Amino acid sequence: MKFSTQKPKKTLHMVSLGCTKNLVDSEVMLGKLSDYEMTSDSENADVIIVNTCGFIDSAKQESINTILNLHDDRKKESVLVMAGCLSERYKEELQQELPEIDVFTGVGDYDKIDELVNEKRSNFTNEVFLANDTNERVITGSSYHAYVKLSEGCNQTCSFCAIPSFKGKLHSRTLESLVKEVKSLVSKGYIDFSFVSQDSSSFLRDLGHKDGLEQLISEVEKIEGIKTARILYLYPSTTTLSLIDKIADSKVFVNYFDMPLQHITPRMLKIMKRGKGVNQLNELMDHMKSKPNSFVRTTFIAGHPGETLEDHEALAHYIENYKFDRANVFSYSTEEGTAAAKSTELIEQEIIDDRAQELGEIIAKTTEESLQKEVGQTFEVYVDGESEEHEYLLSARKTIWAPDIDGEIYINDNELPEGEQIKFGQIYTVKVTELVGDKLLATVIK
Repeated sequence: MKFSTQKPKKTLHMVSLGCTKNLVDSEVMLGKLSDYEMTSDSENADVIIVNTCGFIDSAKQESINTILNLHDDRKKESVLVMAGCLSERYKEELQQELPEIDVFTGVGDYDKIDELVNEKRSNFTNEVFLANDTNERVITGSSYHAYVKLSEGCNQTCSFCAIPSFKGKLHSRTLESLVKEVKSLVSKGYIDFSFVSQDSSSFLRDLGHKDGLEQLISEVEKIEGIKTARILYLYPSTTTLSLIDKIADSKVFVNYFDMPLQHITPRMLKIMKRGKGVNQLNELMDHMKSKPNSFVRTTFIAGHPGETLEDHEALAHYIENYKFDRANVFSYSTEEGTAAAKSTELIEQEIIDDRAQELGEIIAKTTEESLQKEVGQTFEVYVDGESEEHEYLLSARKTIWAPDIDGEIYINDNELPEGEQIKFGQIYTVKVTELVGDKLLATVIK
């Protein structure tokens, strides 16, 4: 009788918090730790990694709570790793205050995570790590969609944002590196791409090109096998009318325009250091909206220091009139090291929350109007799989929408020839029959 001499694989539990840019870094870490078997059972995992978010107070709190809860339930000999933005931003304090954690690392060592785990060693490299085409990533959450990171850091100086303080200045990947990575992902079956960074419209500006995104679009269009692509996080002062035209004229890039505006009155844009006059902003926004089948998403901050009641009412009026397809509103959060934190015009938390709630209610209404317009329409969707709602409902999203943030369509019927099964990760044409709550119901027609 032969006994297997193979050791059982060690297991890894990964939690990626915050944005999709963090997710790309988490996928790089998974690639470096491919000897480990992924597990959802954190209590018995050999290694637990939390890729933290350090953006605003609520995100920081979530990061700390997550890692302490995982520590409470983990087995004795496991290795607990705190990585990412929060860890980078407060490295000295956290290492003193959290003896529970075995390995601390920030935003510079994702590609060395295997060494740090094996040696149980903390490390903070001075440079921000930027994924490239040589990093073997393990794409999570989808068999057909992947995020691709364009750059790290940011050259903007927004009054409320601490990201440049721990992510540094803009550092773009080369176009060659991106094209190589996308081609590699296409060869593995990926057909839908979301390009992300802190400030996507500044891509390649640090390397002397003002039209970096337009160059990217031209190069990505040449790659065979891509069905759809979109760009997330355009910045007002670096987005041009010609970039909007380039996206709209593309056969591959969908008319998805995601531009965080934060505010709309001239004085607030100046206080927030947003670098674009209201007239030019309106011109950009109207140009996006004028494109056929355009989808416009944005974010706003309520209660930034210096915001008057008039500013707030003007913003509410603007949101109501523009009718964004999707929008988010954040209550202002004071971040140390930012210009806004030094302001003498801080607003009471209660007023901030009231303003955020009011804007949120307007956004809920305009989102519902955007969804209501889809009823009776026929369009293409990606079918993701069974819905969490019910085994007989399939979960899909419109091909123009970004994953996870723009909504979910339930497919409850199909008109395919008898015996033909719907395949997950593929494009189907559907007809929308009704809107129930915030979910569209649809029938697959081909």
